[in-house]
Order: sequence, then structure tokens, then C-alpha cells
Amino acid sequence: MASHQNGTATYNPPQTSRPKRAPTGDEEAGAVLRLGEFQDVPTLSLSEARLLISAVSATRKESKKKPVQTETLDQVVEYLDLFSRFKPQDKINQLEQLLSQTNLDKYEKSQLSNLCPADVEEARTLISSLTEDKISSEDLDNILNEMRDLRRFTT
Repeated sequence: MASHQNGTATYNPPQTSRPKRAPTGDEEAGAVLRLGEFQDVPTLSLSEARLLISAVSATRKESKKKPVQTETLDQVVEYLDLFSRFKPQDKINQLEQLLSQTNLDKYEKSQLSNLCPADVEEARTLISSLTEDKISSEDLDNILNEMRDLRRFTT
């Protein structure tokens, strides 16, 4: 307990999370992806995260134990429902199959899924690692058109 000048005491709870390491400074999502320790870590799009969290939440509700539904989890689910671009599982699977045919990094695939850029110029501006050396404008345009078609039929 710490005391203040006015004589009131405050309680500082013990730290419950792991201490965070200081950033190494080697992380940059620029023309060349340098993601440091996260370089080869699988990434999820918001749509994939929504699907995963919904499945876990449903499993918890079906279990015999009382499910723990925190305010934070509720807010995450609300956020994912609002911002995920592809809702039905079959559309998410089709998108994953489409993007798996490219040589893009996992991070770039997730960013394309989340941002759904309108055209090649916007995609290259928002995801600066999508250089012409990595993917041609024609191939990127084809992917964006197919993504648009998938979204068009998503409710």
C-alpha cells in the first residue's frame, strides 16, 4: 500500500502479466518485411480470427462448465463481427485457397484480407512490401478482383 499526502491509502495490485521485452527495433513492414521474431509466425485475418474465436466460444458454451465470458472477449467478438470482411466459412476457405496460390508472405495475405484494397495502387500503397518484383500488377489485380467477387456474395 502506498500513501498519499492527504493520508489516503491506495492499493497497487501485483503485476499479473509477463514483463514485456523492449522492442529490438528490427521490425518494419516496409518495402522489405522485417518482422523480427514474428517473421515466420502464422498470422490470421480478422475473418479467420472471428471464425476461430466464435468456434471456441461456442465450444465453451456447450461444455458442462460455466463459460467465462469476459467484457474484453465480448468487445473482441463485436470488433471482429464489425470489421471482418468475409463472414461465411466457405468464403474464408475460398479466400485462403486463392491467396495460397501466391508467393506472398503470411503477413501480406492477412493484410490483403483485412484491407481489401480497391485496386493495385491502393494495395501497393497500404502494403508497401507488395512490390512489382514480388507480384506483378496483373496478378495482383486478378487477386483483388477475385476477392471483390468473394465479398460481393458475402452477407
